[in-house]
Amino acid sequence: MKDTFVTIATFEFLADVVAIKGRLESEGIQVFLADENTINSDPAISAALGGVKLQVYAADGERAMAIYEEVRSYAIGDDGMPVVCPNCKAQKSEAYYERKGLFYKLFPFFEFRKFKCLNCGMITKPH
Repeated sequence: MKDTFVTIATFEFLADVVAIKGRLESEGIQVFLADENTINSDPAISAALGGVKLQVYAADGERAMAIYEEVRSYAIGDDGMPVVCPNCKAQKSEAYYERKGLFYKLFPFFEFRKFKCLNCGMITKPH
């Protein structure tokens, strides 16, 4: 039987995933980090690869996602407060970059940060 994996989340840097990986493993869930070594050797290519992918066996997917939802952090605005979606008022947003155009694909650090609401999907710019 071939095991399949599901990606629970992606992270720009390896350091961002370490705590969540530890929590999942402490709950008995085996964790795999795709592109971990490549990004660890050259963090500048993280955007090109799509970040470090936190993966688990498909059989553990639902349980892993529930644990991740308990411990994940959401976007914080420049004022230090959670970002509130203007559409649904949820405080479940994450940083979002469109990477449109060749310039932003080659130099993603020049793109201004936006936020994507994980509740309704609305994309907003910070105030």
